[in-house]
Amino acid sequence: MGVCRICKNSNILISDRLGVCVDCLRRQPRRALEIAAVAHRHSRLRFKLPHAPPTGGVLCGVCGRGCAIPEGAVGYCGLVHNVGGLRRPGVDVGVLTYYHDPIPTNCVADWVCPASTGRGYPKYSKSPRGEVGYYNLAVFYGGCSLDCLYCQNWHYREYPTRPTFVSVGELAAAMERRVVCVCFFGGDPAPQTTHALMVAREAMERGVKVCWETSGQLAPHLLDAVVETSLKSGGIVKFDLKAFTPSVYKALTDGEVDVTLRNFKRAVKRFRERGEVPLVVASILLVPGYVDSVEVDLLTKFIARIEPEVPTRFLAFYPAYLLDDLPPTSIRHAEESVKIARENGLVEVSLGNSWLLGDYY
Repeated sequence: MGVCRICKNSNILISDRLGVCVDCLRRQPRRALEIAAVAHRHSRLRFKLPHAPPTGGVLCGVCGRGCAIPEGAVGYCGLVHNVGGLRRPGVDVGVLTYYHDPIPTNCVADWVCPASTGRGYPKYSKSPRGEVGYYNLAVFYGGCSLDCLYCQNWHYREYPTRPTFVSVGELAAAMERRVVCVCFFGGDPAPQTTHALMVAREAMERGVKVCWETSGQLAPHLLDAVVETSLKSGGIVKFDLKAFTPSVYKALTDGEVDVTLRNFKRAVKRFRERGEVPLVVASILLVPGYVDSVEVDLLTKFIARIEPEVPTRFLAFYPAYLLDDLPPTSIRHAEESVKIARENGLVEVSLGNSWLLGDYY
């Protein structure tokens, strides 16, 4: 049972680590975010990462956080340093790990993707039943533009201090092993988009589909290049939308929701250019107590206004990182979310990670 430090309510759906409930985040955002900021400072300090995007220096310009890094300082992602000018892992070398994931994978978009379903056969899939026996090259980038307090892959924060450098050439060679698609995730590929785009070029030359899993915290000109790689190759850009209310988004991620929503809308403008395989997929993690029916209603209305045919997948939450004091997502929460999305006009709605669901609240 967590307690909100503003309204003093106690509930299983309030995280003591975060310190505020969702109602106070909406009603008293300034005060609530001051409390939530303590959790983010703890998270960032734990890995010696900047507590906020730096200002007053050289503009990085790769992701959507707008870091202007002073001399001797480091960007929010922990990867970009200003030492007599900006120093980053590079275009040809990235900080990452990778592995071959047998198809079908547990990808966010597996229910609509060519590799797992055969959708888009014969142009985008080797078989109408999917590409079983082949592999996805999963590229896990060791950096992120956000600080999600529930991150399942929180260990990406360790990568900047203990980096594993991988070249574009090494990843290109890894595609020779019956690889039909590559997926950039993490962390998030956003801070290392220039490297990922070089890998994507190699993939496309080999006829490999290019997919992205991202929060959408990207510089707009790089987002356009990202979308183009997926559009041409038969891949999918998967946006993790997280929340709609700015204060709820900020409390959970330390980021600005406007960047993600603008970029999502920008990407979806090209959705109708390819009919066989959806270009964009939206995902929404059902964080108990925070990504509630209000957030689901706002997010799904937003998606439906732009393009109701964007496939939207709800994901079950599992306690992790600093929000390990919340329960997993309940069956009722998930079913209600699917119902709301359909009532708001979304055509393709799915529920992922359903094995995590239970009668928790």
